[in-house]
Amino acid sequence: METQTSCNTATLAPYVPTPENPWDAFKVQSMYAKLGFGAHPVTIKEALLMTPQEVVSEMISDAESLPLTPAPEWANWNKTQFDNAPNNRNYYTRQWTETTIGDLLNNGLRDRLSLFWSNHFVTEIRAYFSPAYQYQYYKTIQTHAMGNFKDFVHEIGLTGAMLLYLNGFQNKENSPNENYARELYELFTLGVNNGYTETDITETAKALTGWNSWDSTWAAIYFNPNTWDNDYKTIFGQTDKWEYDDVIDILFEQKGSLVATFIARKLYQYFVSPAVNEDIVSQLGQILFDNNFELKPMLETLFLSEHFHDASTQGVLIKSPMDLLISFDNSSSLTFDRFYNIKAIYRIYSANLGQELYNPVDVAGWQGDESWIDSNTVVLRWDYLDFVIDKMKQNDTEQFRNLALTLLGGNTNDHILVTKTIVNSFLARPLLLDTDYDEAIEVFKGEVPGNYYDDGIWDLYFDSVPDQVEGLLRYITKLPEFQLK
Repeated sequence: METQTSCNTATLAPYVPTPENPWDAFKVQSMYAKLGFGAHPVTIKEALLMTPQEVVSEMISDAESLPLTPAPEWANWNKTQFDNAPNNRNYYTRQWTETTIGDLLNNGLRDRLSLFWSNHFVTEIRAYFSPAYQYQYYKTIQTHAMGNFKDFVHEIGLTGAMLLYLNGFQNKENSPNENYARELYELFTLGVNNGYTETDITETAKALTGWNSWDSTWAAIYFNPNTWDNDYKTIFGQTDKWEYDDVIDILFEQKGSLVATFIARKLYQYFVSPAVNEDIVSQLGQILFDNNFELKPMLETLFLSEHFHDASTQGVLIKSPMDLLISFDNSSSLTFDRFYNIKAIYRIYSANLGQELYNPVDVAGWQGDESWIDSNTVVLRWDYLDFVIDKMKQNDTEQFRNLALTLLGGNTNDHILVTKTIVNSFLARPLLLDTDYDEAIEVFKGEVPGNYYDDGIWDLYFDSVPDQVEGLLRYITKLPEFQLK
């Protein structure tokens, strides 16, 4: 896919609000949608009272200090233990997928990054099957989500999920398999046809041999020197009897600048815009390179920058299915009917919309952006959010009134202000035309007689308000602008 060029010319200097580029609710909502999965209306209000630097620094600090998700009891089970367990393997896979969704709902930036890395270092559980490997893979991603990228590359390649998925487990001295070597360069560190040759791949595959022994199926995989190719290999012009650790060292020593720029570009397109400012990407890559591949300095520079907070970046990324469901949940602050497992529903719905966690479409991962929406999925998006709103209403009708009261800061009889405030609270930028708001106002007015608004009879404690807010939410979720962050 051809890279688009961004028209955003703002720099990486720290963002200072201006009248032309204010620190307003739209900017805060867009930021929380990109760096997390939306935020409670109270959180948005609190952020507006802080400086951008204070908010972003707090988000980064929280991401750094957040404990890893506790391991399940089956974290290190082998296949025999799963076969003898009271539930089948799919039960444990679903259980951990729903735990992951809980992390996305609650953990902000740390697990926004975890989701990104799961679509970078792609594996597919349908290829390796083990729930224990699923958990171990996720733990590795959480551990390194904002850590050292070189260490990350080293550790992810030795997870059971990756060794089985990209055939490292089958890669032996007398039968080398080039699958992981190819993707290590092409997808994980350098990019397609960028700084490596077919010979480099072949020689790298030989160096990566030996990681193919376990004491039982789905147990820990360890290095076996008897299946390692101990001949000389030449990788990026260097010759010796290289093995796994050497490959990673040589890659980052010889191609570090290319690796840094490749990762910077991918993070830029995920967090800022599908259209790229190559000068900014180059600067971010240099920061990553200069800091020995520590991710935090680069991410911190980006997230604090005037470039990230430029108005041109608001509402330009299409929400993924997970974004759509979880950001509505967080931003509405509405709670679900207790008889429904919200995490299970989000697991099923996101998969139906094309984002099945732990099962990206292929080794290249979900392509994102425009690939998320077509004529079929957009209708499903509407239908699924209608179902979610149904279950929120079944749980507590009054919470819809309370949402309005929270957003407005108390009671009011200004139905136009109420409508615009609720609409705007779910968007990354204003609706384009006043007539767009007029239509929303008519939806919100509903069946209430017009003179009730004119005479001040209506206010937020009027009997019909919960139904009015509900109807407006259904309208908002079908707006094109609602699909963007």
